[in-house]
Amino acid sequence: MKGDYQELVDELSALLSVPATLENRDFGLIAFGAHDSDDASAMDPVRTRSILTRKSTPAVRAWFEGFGIARATGPVRIPAAPEAGVFRDRICLPVRHRGIVLGYVWLLDAEPGPTQAQLAAAMEVTARIGTLLADEERAGADLSREFRAVLTAERGWQYDMAVAALRSALGADAEGLHAVVCVTPWQQDDAPSARSLPGVAALCTVEWGAGPAAGGAEDRPGATVGPGADDRPGRGSGSGSGTHDRAGATALAGAAGPSARSAAGGGERTAAASRRGASDGADAPAARSARRPEPVGADVPAAPRRDTARGGTALAILVRLRSADAFSPALTAADRLRTSAGGETVTAGVAAARRGLADLNTAWLEATSAARAARAQTRLGPVAQWSDIGPYRMLAALPANPAHDPAVRELLAPSHAELARTAEVFLDHAGQAGRTAAALGIHRQTLYYRLSRVEQLTGLDLDVGEDRLLLHMALKASRL
Repeated sequence: MKGDYQELVDELSALLSVPATLENRDFGLIAFGAHDSDDASAMDPVRTRSILTRKSTPAVRAWFEGFGIARATGPVRIPAAPEAGVFRDRICLPVRHRGIVLGYVWLLDAEPGPTQAQLAAAMEVTARIGTLLADEERAGADLSREFRAVLTAERGWQYDMAVAALRSALGADAEGLHAVVCVTPWQQDDAPSARSLPGVAALCTVEWGAGPAAGGAEDRPGATVGPGADDRPGRGSGSGSGTHDRAGATALAGAAGPSARSAAGGGERTAAASRRGASDGADAPAARSARRPEPVGADVPAAPRRDTARGGTALAILVRLRSADAFSPALTAADRLRTSAGGETVTAGVAAARRGLADLNTAWLEATSAARAARAQTRLGPVAQWSDIGPYRMLAALPANPAHDPAVRELLAPSHAELARTAEVFLDHAGQAGRTAAALGIHRQTLYYRLSRVEQLTGLDLDVGEDRLLLHMALKASRL
């Protein structure tokens, strides 16, 4: 939709031979024409602010409205006022649909200026803009309830009914191409108006922990997969769930079991093996055996259960796309909303493009996973696309608190943060001691000592592929 507005603004600029700017009725910038003149006065403070901040101040709005633009049905000429930051005369073309003003097109006026015929042709273009704005306003006017119902509904007939209601409200747009965006945390009381964001079909706030109470993360459109997770390592896991969590992580590791073990044992010895050869001597096997943890459930204290219902609020956005590989409308909306919600502390995720509404629940899972990944790994953010988050696709889909497997629980305590970081960097560098030591800025012997402490705390053997995979997953998942 934004592309449609830009094309119409460019058409107006070419028709009148002056740069045009389109704003909504709240003076929010929608699109603007290129300015290639050497005349610096054309970029006066009002126009510059409108383009850079995408809005005008209340004082500027009141000043322009004082010329009756909200009531006008045709072009309105507005004289320059340097004291107000308006250095050039302007022409305002009201954008109306069925008698209701929906926005304004602004033109810089100069002698001799556009002819009456040109202005009449320009008003015909503004009528087309008005139709687009009206369609967008109708589509996004009051769909938060319908959109939220889809994201929080139980699978089955409840979900199908929620999708049908949203499809009916969206009309023909429902079968178009969309992307779902998640912005979190969203600490404002309400969602912004959909009409203030070009291309947005619907948006709503979603409480993390809302939705079905049973089933894994893969079964819930918007429940436990959201950023209700506490960011701090060592916090909360399901009481009595150690066996299940360890089994789940080990089952995933098992898929790479034989090959991982072979990789760990073949070729050059790993850093862990080299370390033990230098320091453990003949007692190494016995020492490793002694370090193995007790069976899960036997004298292993359970960590406190995390309350996912108090994870806060996220903003969900449904954005129209023109093609499956053109994510600009979704990325622009995500970044604008993220910035307005708090900037550095807020992340956003964008799901894969889909046609129609049937898979909105899956798209919401993707968007929340991408937002969580952006928060966990700064190189992905602050706005991350599902297609770019790599292993976090799988990690975000694991049951809550997989990182609190008894084997890694002690390592993830705040007092062992440096050891956990060392282990993660070591595994990120495929167990190569030289690269790891260089990345951490430490001596190899210091690295070997830290890795031996990691083995002591976890009971895991860093020469064993499955143990390394379990530890790597747990460390990555702890960020979520």
